[in-house]
Amino acid sequence: MFGISPMQLIIILVIVVLLFGTKKLRNMGGDLGSAVKGFKKAVSDDDKDADFKADDKVEDNSKNNEQTVQQNVKSESDTKTKSE
Repeated sequence: MFGISPMQLIIILVIVVLLFGTKKLRNMGGDLGSAVKGFKKAVSDDDKDADFKADDKVEDNSKNNEQTVQQNVKSESDTKTKSE
């Protein structure tokens, strides 16, 4: 594992615990977990917002298409009426 033996990892872990203490390490772990959770929530909320906006655009386009078709039908009927 990158040239680091398990014994070296244990020594590094002991030094970190001695420097920071277990309480500080627990707090740092909790803070890191909260940060990751918040990041995941923000990403999922952003995806939901993007999907919602896309759905709104599709609905708006459908309504616009229906209005355009109705206007075209009305124009054609008006044109036929005038030509008769």
